[in-house]
Amino acid sequence: MAHLVVLGVADRDRAEQALDIADDLARRELLRLKDAAYVYKDARGRPRIQQTLNVTGVGAAGGALWGTLIGALFLSPVLGLAVGTAIGAVAGRLTDIGIDDDLIRQIGHQLDDGRAAVFLLVHSETRDRVVEALRPLEPTVLETSLTRDDERELIRALHADEPEPPTAPGHV
Repeated sequence: MAHLVVLGVADRDRAEQALDIADDLARRELLRLKDAAYVYKDARGRPRIQQTLNVTGVGAAGGALWGTLIGALFLSPVLGLAVGTAIGAVAGRLTDIGIDDDLIRQIGHQLDDGRAAVFLLVHSETRDRVVEALRPLEPTVLETSLTRDDERELIRALHADEPEPPTAPGHV
């Protein structure tokens, strides 16, 4: 099951670093990243959202595939491709998959000037490795979909001064 974790960080640079870390962990298969985004306030105090999932592109690609297949049935694959791509792109823009844009905007409005928030929709079996990688960014947990106990554990782990030493096999 995927969980949403929203982390507050010092600035936009740290938000981008957090997404880079999440991407790296996903490439190393330590984290399954379903969606990610960050929000920061611009010089005018307006929230600016940076998404990683391009729903327009995904919709256009799916529409192109289906349009070509339907076009082939009616002996006009080029027309089917064009119409399918256009419909898919529009559908992609109108479809909100992943992290809710309204939640991102809401938290963005609450940010102090200069701060940023990182949104990660993830599934992780290696929570300790993920926490260890994000800890140097000094994040604050703003919101999660975790259980209360798991959320408290995440907060404690992110703010631990020293990671706990591993125990040797057979020792408790």
